[in-house]
Amino acid sequence: MKISARNQIAGTIKEIHKGATTAHVEIEIGGGTILTASITNEAVDALKLAKGQKAYAVIKASDVMVGVEHGG
Repeated sequence: MKISARNQIAGTIKEIHKGATTAHVEIEIGGGTILTASITNEAVDALKLAKGQKAYAVIKASDVMVGVEHGG
């Protein structure tokens, strides 16, 4: 696989949760860390994604936001 995005994280598909039109694909990347991708059901089928399959989380974003909770 060759793509221009530099943020490619290898992992294993832990779960696939299909909704009406969109699926959430959980990719375990090690140490119990899971990244979740939201993709179309059609993409899940076209890529033939399955639990236990090796996959890459490819991150292409122009912004990263940070949030914190304030106590008391």
